[in-house]
Amino acid sequence: MKRRLPPLNALRSFEAAARLGKMTSAADELSVTPGAVSRQVRQLELSLGVELFEGPKNKPQLTAAGKELLPELTAALDRIEAAVGRISDTATGILDVSCFSTFTVKWLIPRLFDFNAKYPDIKIRLNSFVHATDPDRDRYDVMITAEQGAVEGQKNTLLLFPERLGIVLSPALSARIQLTGLDSIFLHPLLHTKTRPDAWTSWSDAIGYQATAPAGVEFEHYYFTLEAAIAGLGICVAPWHLVADDIRLGRLLAPFGFHQSHYAYIAKRSPEPNKKLDLFCAWLACQAKQDSFPGSLYGQPFTPPHHFQSAEVFGE
Repeated sequence: MKRRLPPLNALRSFEAAARLGKMTSAADELSVTPGAVSRQVRQLELSLGVELFEGPKNKPQLTAAGKELLPELTAALDRIEAAVGRISDTATGILDVSCFSTFTVKWLIPRLFDFNAKYPDIKIRLNSFVHATDPDRDRYDVMITAEQGAVEGQKNTLLLFPERLGIVLSPALSARIQLTGLDSIFLHPLLHTKTRPDAWTSWSDAIGYQATAPAGVEFEHYYFTLEAAIAGLGICVAPWHLVADDIRLGRLLAPFGFHQSHYAYIAKRSPEPNKKLDLFCAWLACQAKQDSFPGSLYGQPFTPPHHFQSAEVFGE
C-alpha cells in the first residue's frame, strides 16, 4: 500500500522549529535560511490542511494540532536517526562538538592537531553553544561544559578536570606593580568578564580570602579578558586550563598559584552508540590527563598572613 506522507523536508523543518521554538534556531540546525524553514512549514500546513503555528512570527506558538504532532514526529525521526546510525557506525565522518568559545580557542583547538593526525577520517565540527544543556536533545554528539557539585557517576558524562582558579597578569605588569600580598591586588586595574561575573568571588572563596573585588574594565568574553591580561592591561582571575599554555610560554604569571573552585569541566556525550564519539571521548580523557594540574608547583592550600585575616572588603 502506498504511503501517504507529506514531504520529509517539510516534516523535518516543522519538527526542528517546534522543538527549538524559533525558525532561526531550526535554520541553524538544518543549515538553511529561516525563510526556507518558514516555507517548508507552510507547505506542511497546506498539505495537512491545518495550522501548526499561531501568534507573531518572531515568537510563534504551537497550535493544538502542532502540539499533538510534535512528540510523535520527534520520536519517529529519532528512530530513523538511530537506525541509520547503527548501520553506518564507522570511525569516519563528522562529529558535532560544542563547548564554550574561550575553551575552544584556548584549550581544544591547540590540541586538535593531535586528534586529526590520529584519526584523519573523522572531521570535528565545532560549535559554541549558548543555552544548550543536553547533547541528545540539542543535536550535538558531545558538549563540553562546566557544572557545580558532584559530576562523577553521571550517565554518559566524562569528567575532564576540576576547575582551578588563579590570579594572572603579564610579566611586564608584574615587574611594574610588584604585588606584595593579596591586599595589594585590589590597588591595581582589575579585569572582569560579562560571561563570568562571579570569577573574583569564586577565586576569593577558593582561597578563603573574603574580599569583594572593585569594579574594573569588563569584557564580553573570557577570551578578550585573557588577551587583555597578556597585553598588560590589568589583573584577572583565570582557570588554569585556559592559561596553562600562556604560563608555559611566559606570557602570563600566576603569583598566588591556583586553587580549586566549585566547578568541574565535563564532556556530555550522546547516549547513542557511536564509534567516532568513543574515539573522541577517549582522546579527550587522554588530553585532560596529560594536561593535569602541576600540583607540585601550584595550588597548595593558601593560608593568608595574619594581617590579611581582617582585610577591608572593597566595594563593587
